[in-house]
Amino acid sequence: MIFGPYTLLILLIFAASLLIQGYLSRTYAQWSQVRNARNLSGAEVARRMLDQHGLQQVQIELAPGRLSDHYDPQRKVVRLSADNYRLPSLAAAAVAAHEVGHALQDHSHMPALALRSQLAVPLGLGMNWAPWLLLLGITLHFTGLIWLGVLLFGAALAFHLITLPVEFDASRRALTYLSGSGLLSTPELQGARTVLTAAALTYVAGFAMALVQFLNVLGLARNRS
Repeated sequence: MIFGPYTLLILLIFAASLLIQGYLSRTYAQWSQVRNARNLSGAEVARRMLDQHGLQQVQIELAPGRLSDHYDPQRKVVRLSADNYRLPSLAAAAVAAHEVGHALQDHSHMPALALRSQLAVPLGLGMNWAPWLLLLGITLHFTGLIWLGVLLFGAALAFHLITLPVEFDASRRALTYLSGSGLLSTPELQGARTVLTAAALTYVAGFAMALVQFLNVLGLARNRS
């Protein structure tokens, strides 16, 4: 950890993030035990939603791991984890519809999704180096390296900021479809909304963490300059 003026706040947000992850796990587990009235698996919900939006070319695949569900905009594939792919639960329906929401964003050329997809790999690599560049700059009293580290932390903050509207919009599309298509009843929609809200909180926590980390290293860089 890079110690600076916001270190205590970082620790508090980290603790809150752990609580949110626990809440998501409990919420997902609860609604994974509730069968949807149409008895449709997540894969079946995803296929129906894709086909009804004219996206027959988008494939659905099984993804390894738990809660590893995602949409691959490069390969045009919705990938669902085993439980969400196979089980006819409310949680599976909600998660599958959310991932198809990303496919709909891709189809409509949503700028934020395109930008996030382009930045994901380089920013992932950059964030692996950011703390080391910052520490090296501080150790060697090399201001250029310190500010390069700050720049990379800032880029990560921008990535998290872009992610928020992308994820919120995918959930909105999911709930709109599940309601309008009649696949879920009004009580069932409440369960789906609970699952998606819990997932959304993890993205909010991720943004909050990125924000205070950036402010922390920015304050540290100013003090060292």
